[in-house]
This record gives sequence, C-alpha cells and structure tokens, in this order.
Amino acid sequence: MEPWILATLAAALVQTIRFSLQKSLKGAGLSSGGATFSRFLFAAPLALVLSTGLVAGSGAALPAMGGRFWVMVTTGGLAQIVATMATVALFSARNFAVGIAFTKTETVLVAGFSALVLAEPVSGWGLAAILVGVAGVLFLSVPVGGRVLALFNRASALGLLAGASFGLSAIGYRAATQALDAEGTLIRAAVTLAAVTSFQTVAMALWLRFAEPGEMTRVLGQWRRTALVGVTGMLGSLGWFVAFTLQNAAYVRALGQIELVFSVLGSWLIFGERSTRRELIGIGFLGLSIVMLVLLT
Repeated sequence: MEPWILATLAAALVQTIRFSLQKSLKGAGLSSGGATFSRFLFAAPLALVLSTGLVAGSGAALPAMGGRFWVMVTTGGLAQIVATMATVALFSARNFAVGIAFTKTETVLVAGFSALVLAEPVSGWGLAAILVGVAGVLFLSVPVGGRVLALFNRASALGLLAGASFGLSAIGYRAATQALDAEGTLIRAAVTLAAVTSFQTVAMALWLRFAEPGEMTRVLGQWRRTALVGVTGMLGSLGWFVAFTLQNAAYVRALGQIELVFSVLGSWLIFGERSTRRELIGIGFLGLSIVMLVLLT
C-alpha cells in the first residue's frame, strides 16, 4: 500500500477521535471558538518540538521559508479555523456521523482548487469517484422528515461552509509543503505543521480575547480534555500533511472520506446515536466513492 494512503487512513482515524473529543467539549460549556482554540493551543508546542527534533536529527539547517510559503500557511490556517468552527457548530444541528459527512462537500471543491491553483487536475475516474461522494452528501443534506428537494437549511449551510474552508486549507497546505525548501517528506510536513499551528494559536487567541472574553480561561480550565484534543489534533494533522506532501490534495481528501465509517462507529458506540435509512444510503454512496478512488485512480 502506498505511503500516502497509509498516512491518509491514519489521519482520518485520529481526526474522528479528535472531533469526538471536541463534541464533548462543546457539551461541557465551551463555545465553538473555544473548542476550536483547544485544537491548536496544545498542538502547536508539540509540532514545534517534533519539527525541531527532526531537523536537528537530520543534521541539516532549518529550511528556508519564503513569501509563498507564509502566504499559503496563512491562507490554509485561517481556512481551517473557519472550517473547524463551522464543524463544531454543526454538531448541535445534526447527529455526529451526519455532521462529519456534511463537510465532505470539500472533495469536489478541492479537485477544482487543485486544477486552478496548483495545476494538478484529477483523472476522469477520480472525478467520477468524487461526484459519487457528492451524491452521498446530497442524501445527507435532506432534513429528517423533509422533502427530497429541501436541501437548504442551517445544517447544510454550515456543512458547505466547512467543506469549502477545509478544501481551501488542503490546497494551502499542499502548496506550502511544495514551497518549502527541505529534503525529506516528514521534515517538510512537520515544519509546515509547526508553522501553521503556531499561526493558528496566535490568531485564535486574539479572536477570543476580543470577541469572547473569558473563553480562553474556560479552555484552560478544561485542560485535561483540551490537552487531549491538542495531541490528537497534532497527530491527525501530521498524517494529512504527510499525505499532502506526497499526493494530489483532491485524492487525499477523497480517500479521507473513510472517516465517515469511523464516525458512524463513534456515533453508535460513544454517543448512542442512530442514523436514518436515508442517511445510511448517503453514507453508502460515500463508501462507494472511496472504493472507486482506491481501485480506479
């Protein structure tokens, strides 16, 4: 199995665990901003230690970080903040498994962004696999008891916002790893991750200081939970960054939809939730999309 596939599968599994933890934080009284901030606060120091250790162990100098690198880091970092806040807010609108599924509108957007920004178009079979996944998302967009065409609701709006923002962040991160002058996939991924999480921590701290006074104190007061969110966030992001370094971001994000399988299991086993038949059909389409991607692209 190719390294980018292994990295993506590991990232999807760890990200599902992290979203489960963030959902419990939202239930513990933290705002969407506070739950999002917890994802970066403890991840940044860990990413800095990891990247420093890898660079020192390689015997090479710290890689040069030019203007394009920082533009892509900032763009991807801000987009991920928006996407994470929208996803956390989405948990209160639909159940956990469906909430994660809504964000998967990103796959077709990443394909478009890849072609336009990075000149990395997907193949015909790859596009077909992505469109099958989009069909699954449309099934999931229909409210329980709603009409087939009733696609526009708060949950779908949050999901689309999260998907578009996650898509933009994926392109930003792949572009950043490509712009980094460094040898070795793991070093490029780790250094980019350290830069991104450090920027996000500072940006979120400033936002909470002025927009939600007192929320940072509440985040620190939940440090036993928030620290675990940071650890899982860092490990999951490292997997994504390694995959982005090795492969077209559209394929990475499309394969990452296997996270839905993990989220359904988490929804059943952890939160005691159940999905409707329509939602399961949507998840089935997404599963077919993943199989097509692995076998045909």
